[in-house]
Parts: sequence; C-alpha cells; structure tokens
Amino acid sequence: MGKTIVLVEDEKLIQDLLVRKLLAEGYRVEVADDGEEGLVKIRELQPDLVLLDIILPKKDGMEVLEEMHKDDVLSRIPVIIISNSGQPVEIDRARELGAVDWLVKAEFDPLEVIEKVRQKLGA
Repeated sequence: MGKTIVLVEDEKLIQDLLVRKLLAEGYRVEVADDGEEGLVKIRELQPDLVLLDIILPKKDGMEVLEEMHKDDVLSRIPVIIISNSGQPVEIDRARELGAVDWLVKAEFDPLEVIEKVRQKLGA
C-alpha cells in the first residue's frame, strides 16, 4: 500500500470526493470528521501527509496544527490546509504552525489537491 494520508474534513461531499481520488492514486486514506478524532488518528498513524480543514467540530484546524506543532514527531508531518477561507492572516498563522500549503474550497479542484499531494510526497 502507498503512503498514508489523514483527511480531517467534516463535509461528506468533499470527504468522499477526495477519498475516491486519493485511493485511485494508490494512497492509503484515513478520514476523521472532527479535529479531536483527527489528532487521535494523526498520533496513531503518524501519516505521511495531513489534509486539514480549518472549520471543524470539537477542535478546529488551527488547534490541531497547534497540537502538532508542539510535538517533535507530529511537527514533521506536512499539512495541506483545505478551507473555505483564504484570509491572509489565517494563512500566515497556519504557515507559522507548519502548514506547507493552502487550498480554498471555493476554488476547489480535486486534481489540484492530488497535484499538491504528489509534490509534497514526492510521488
């Protein structure tokens, strides 16, 4: 099986779309519906990459990033943000916490996500 990706996303439509595309590319995908579950899976699996929404139930994406940032092992995992917001202040904060890239859902193209995943994983 290929590299492991944890997708932390509460919108089922986007979840399903990305899971289908990523599986077709040969990645192993684990899905979390909220930030707390996402952190558990990230700690458990130590994936090769995390796709992270910002607006999430229980713990938002920034809180997940903060937790990952504080952990020596988790802070090395690349994170691509997938969010409805493209606010520069949010993007800057996410980058400070270790996010490697940012995609805005309104301009969302699943192929762009796959391309960014490939770039980050060198696949």
